[in-house]
Amino acid sequence: MGLLDSLMGNASEVNLDELTQELRAIMADNESLTLAYKVIRDMFVFTNKRLILIDKQGVTGKKVSYHSVPYKSITHFEVETAGTFDMDAELKIWISGQKDPLVKELKRGTDVVGIQKTIANMSL
Repeated sequence: MGLLDSLMGNASEVNLDELTQELRAIMADNESLTLAYKVIRDMFVFTNKRLILIDKQGVTGKKVSYHSVPYKSITHFEVETAGTFDMDAELKIWISGQKDPLVKELKRGTDVVGIQKTIANMSL
């Protein structure tokens, strides 16, 4: 991923070997990484069991939120691509037991089709 892509927030795939080492402490037994996308400091991590949304917060990024969504809890999802005048795409995931969807904004150039396809492959 180039510097310009990083500054613009475009998602790029992450090296799974390096990420496995980083996430080893929070992964379940028999859980393995399938695919991961990074958008600036945040990540969408797909494992064989769940989707992990990683949100690095603050100036230093030392405060990290790990939001785990088991695939079986996803009731439906929506990906809205960026339009001509709209700079951001949007991902909405409805989780069983929750009225409102989980919403993540994706910058123009993010592989929204790849993210949508991965969620479909894992949750359907």
